[in-house]
Amino acid sequence: MKILVLGMNHRTAPVEIRERFAVDATGPVLKKLVDRPEISEATLISTCNRVELVVTAENADAAQHVLYDFFARELGEGEGPSAGQLEEVTYLREGGQAVEHVFRVASAIDSMVVGEPQILGQVKDAYREATEAGVCGAVLARLFQRAFATAKRVKNETGISQRPVSVARVAVDLAKQIFERLDDKSALLIGAGDMIEAALVALHDHGLGERRVANRTAANAQALADRFGGSAHALDEIDRLLPDSDVVLTCVGGDEPILTRERVERSLVARRGRPFFLIDIGVPRNVDPAVHEIDSAYLYDLDDLQEVAAANEEERRRESERAERIIYEEREQFEGWMVALQAVPTIRDLRDRAEAIRRGEIDRFAGRLGLSAGQVETLEQLTNSIVNKLMHQPISRLRDETDREAGLMRLEEARALFGLDGDDPEREPGE
Repeated sequence: MKILVLGMNHRTAPVEIRERFAVDATGPVLKKLVDRPEISEATLISTCNRVELVVTAENADAAQHVLYDFFARELGEGEGPSAGQLEEVTYLREGGQAVEHVFRVASAIDSMVVGEPQILGQVKDAYREATEAGVCGAVLARLFQRAFATAKRVKNETGISQRPVSVARVAVDLAKQIFERLDDKSALLIGAGDMIEAALVALHDHGLGERRVANRTAANAQALADRFGGSAHALDEIDRLLPDSDVVLTCVGGDEPILTRERVERSLVARRGRPFFLIDIGVPRNVDPAVHEIDSAYLYDLDDLQEVAAANEEERRRESERAERIIYEEREQFEGWMVALQAVPTIRDLRDRAEAIRRGEIDRFAGRLGLSAGQVETLEQLTNSIVNKLMHQPISRLRDETDREAGLMRLEEARALFGLDGDDPEREPGE
């Protein structure tokens, strides 16, 4: 069984491509994928910064073709790059590299902002949705459980999360750099999800003066605003709120931009030239990219935030190195489990081969020797004991072997040595 990852993230594809592949309801999509005979198990991680298929397959080469085609046709819905063009904006990981990649993602080592806390919850949601859809079997279940354990180790054994930084916090840091101070500024947050909540936490920490939350669901906006001393509003109030908003941060679902160029221009007239700072962390984007062309409107999207995140990279480099060592240790242990898992069929076949030979020889000679029932029973016990003692050492070695390369080679040698791939156990030497 092989583990494969096909995905794109903030490093390989710009936001205008990533947003075409974003998936909200992953269950139906994953069911289509595992209906393909080449794919055994599957999960789909879809966040603002990445879209990744994590699957298991018996034949890795056949699975690769299926994954590229599925990514283009089902996730991209025909609007993104073709299966062939996808190779330019995606990455493919297999085996140990795929395992390590999943561990790095869950531990926030592969994030735009290293150490950001949201990704672990997003990976857990992806695993839960795959489990509920019935497409996550024993191998991926083990993989993700170890990924969660690895993330916990990284958090507890390194300082990488002592100063947690999310994309939302980077956005707020950028706002502080532009305005120098936020206590006399007003912010409008459009949306009420995790990213907006994280932004409100950061804004609160930086002493922002006024906070307004606008959302489609009034109850969600009210609950979030109440927690942070803000006010709640409906989306149809945005035109009234924009002129008095210095910082506008958006992360709300929808296929079309909620802030068009015309809408922003009208608000700027009402602001009498005072600049807007707009941060769009929605996927698909919530702000029309044409807003970039407007004087006094400073728009930043997810890709722009990567530059700010890069400024903190060196500070966390040493902690990241410690985290990488933990991830490598966990990868080695998981690959040992995979080898042990692959040893199960060989051990079973070896036992079956030994039993078939023992049974065949008893059937062959018991009648010829005219043995009584009691003597046959004694012969059964004797031959069983001999076979068990002969098989004990090789089976123990196969079961205990955990080194990936040596273990797989040992399995192949055992199958060849004991003729487990097709020879007739009843065939006499020389026949």
